[in-house]
Amino acid sequence: MSQISSSRKIHFISIGGSVMHNLAIELHLKGYLITGSDDEIYEPSASRLAQYELLPAMTGWFPEKVTEDLEAVILGMHARQDNPELAKAKELGIKIYSYPEYIFEQSVNKQRVVVAGSHGKTTITSMILHVLKFNNRIFNYLVGAQLEGFDNMVKLSDEAPLIVIEGDEYFTSPLDPTPKFMHYQPHIALISGIAWDHFNVFPTWELYVKQFELLADSLPKAGAIVFDETDDMLDVIGQKGRPDVISTPYNVHPNKIEGGKTILITAEQGEVPVLVFGDHNMKNISGARAVCERLGITDEQFYNAIQTFKGASKRMELLGKSDTVSIYRDFAHAPSKVGATTSALKEQFPDRTLVAVAELHTFSSLNKAFLKQYRRKLNAADIAVVYFNPLTIEHKRLEPLSEDDIRTAFKRDDLKIFTDSNELGAFIKSQNWNDANLLLMSSGTFGEIDLKGLVEDIV
Repeated sequence: MSQISSSRKIHFISIGGSVMHNLAIELHLKGYLITGSDDEIYEPSASRLAQYELLPAMTGWFPEKVTEDLEAVILGMHARQDNPELAKAKELGIKIYSYPEYIFEQSVNKQRVVVAGSHGKTTITSMILHVLKFNNRIFNYLVGAQLEGFDNMVKLSDEAPLIVIEGDEYFTSPLDPTPKFMHYQPHIALISGIAWDHFNVFPTWELYVKQFELLADSLPKAGAIVFDETDDMLDVIGQKGRPDVISTPYNVHPNKIEGGKTILITAEQGEVPVLVFGDHNMKNISGARAVCERLGITDEQFYNAIQTFKGASKRMELLGKSDTVSIYRDFAHAPSKVGATTSALKEQFPDRTLVAVAELHTFSSLNKAFLKQYRRKLNAADIAVVYFNPLTIEHKRLEPLSEDDIRTAFKRDDLKIFTDSNELGAFIKSQNWNDANLLLMSSGTFGEIDLKGLVEDIV
């Protein structure tokens, strides 16, 4: 595609979304004239849009922003079907894209890699990007978390022969219930594992699994599927015979733990120390390696690069440490992630007391019918804590939860339960932090708790 002239205008409906604002910034940097609207914009989207003078002056919807000279409108997931700007765009006959459709349009002539799965997809995508960058490869990408060494979460350049996309299974837009990852039409698809979550979107397990099968079935001739063979459901999907599609299973990478450090054991490169840990990350490394191999990266290049991978933002992120304590934060909110993250930290530091705190924050996690999916997921912790805010339950119009409901669901009699963030903070500070680790798991904020102050107090 040729260099873009400055007259090309694109309007974003729902510009504050995590991918939407990054896409807006990337197109702005490419010379497009970008406008956008949203009814609420949170951090870090607001600051990042403001940095490029793309933050709307007022929140709300303004049909007058949608004018005939627009080349296209990009519609975000959080806009509603009756959005007045969307109505205006339809009336004027302007081309309307969801962001997955737009990304595909921009990468139709590139080799496309999509990383999907219920858990691990952000980390695996990040590992692949880290290895490609370390080895000076030219590539485009779309990833769901901020990464060290990358300014933006979306890159669309004309010269890159390849794009690596983190693809999720949720609806594309208010107009399109297709899973986002179906729009990317990958040549290589990695599926990291299937664990049912978000049953407000997929009411049954069967319907949820079906989305991943559709992705695998969509691969073209000479395509490749890379999958976690330890996942029973995924093993069935991955091993299904597809003519001319290469099937590559992966498993936990051979490793050992010495003094709280994880070391990969490799055939040719010997022992390779890494900064991430836990069985789930050892699988993530194996999956990333299988994809990189298909992209022409040698084992030597891969292992040289992976040693310096620190992890994606909020994925087992080290908030602070001293000689006797380490404090980690993880985005884990789904049951499978809570279980994997808690077990990983206990295995890494078996002699330290592990205090694990999980916040129930998502629609699924606060739903009484879904709660039992958390059974025994905090069992690896020495002290297990759950926090939830009853106001969040009201806001999501869900049935109230009692402490008994939660204790029964987690199958742990000594579970500590808090609904007040001040009491939670006081409890955490009161623990003995000599030879102990703290793990905070949430996609929320633990009721706006002062994490920085908490970390300073403990460390």
